[in-house]
Amino acid sequence: MTTIAEIQVAPSPPGTAENPHAHVEAAIAVIQASGLRYEVGALGTTVEGDADDVWATLRAAHEAMLAAGARGGISHIKVAQVNRTMDSLTHKFR
Repeated sequence: MTTIAEIQVAPSPPGTAENPHAHVEAAIAVIQASGLRYEVGALGTTVEGDADDVWATLRAAHEAMLAAGARGGISHIKVAQVNRTMDSLTHKFR
């Protein structure tokens, strides 16, 4: 069974004066370094993999947003346990 999750981090503030998206980018960097398959979208990032790895990555992304300097933040998360892949779920819509 595959775990597919989407995370949208909503930091406050979203970044710094120099980089208005710095706190969001910190979360994305954690996902990129995770080794999981991922796709960055306009409103969130989708990850796919083993359940334990996906959950750990979601938590690490949320914590990275805060460690980057956000005073607070919310992570919106959707999780699916399926016998499919990201491609099979989105293929017919492309």
